[in-house]
Amino acid sequence: MALLLVVVILAIDQIIKVLVKTGMELHESIRVTDWFYISFIENNGMAWGMQIGPKLVLSIFRIIAIAFLSYYIWLEAKRKARWGYIVCLAMVLAGAAGNLIDCMFYGLGFEASTSSTVSQWVGLGNGYAPFLMGKVVDMFYFPIIQTTWPEWMPFWGGEEFVFFSPVFNFADASISVGVIALLLFFRKELVSMSLKRE
Repeated sequence: MALLLVVVILAIDQIIKVLVKTGMELHESIRVTDWFYISFIENNGMAWGMQIGPKLVLSIFRIIAIAFLSYYIWLEAKRKARWGYIVCLAMVLAGAAGNLIDCMFYGLGFEASTSSTVSQWVGLGNGYAPFLMGKVVDMFYFPIIQTTWPEWMPFWGGEEFVFFSPVFNFADASISVGVIALLLFFRKELVSMSLKRE
């Protein structure tokens, strides 16, 4: 079940990313509603566009984390852990793997996306970046509230405020939903996992 879930999430994530990468110019935005846009950006970082350390180090860390999480899920499945716990772990694994695929292969096989051209597949080894150095494709933007801070507000007075401003992808959403569900419903398992490591 966990393997099937990972495959389905990866397939959805990669289909969306390839459609956006090969169908939109960089920074192009399509308005779906006032609070939902398809906005194509790329980033070098982790989920939600964060950047921690050099790109190569981040990619290698992802590979190690995915290997560890895969092994842990296999152990928990053998132990007959609760199915919801396995599902949440599989969602985190699938999201991490989805973003790793971008880093591994998008730079190798796609032209660089620009604000005036749409990227195309050019074959492995002919792309814009070496192995593990590709950029992650993001596209979901939900500016649910767009307003301006009151002038009297210290530090931010008069500045534009957007809630919720990050641009993210399906893999990021899978990681976030999996982690939140783990924290809400499977704290006992998480505590047990940390105790086992000690």
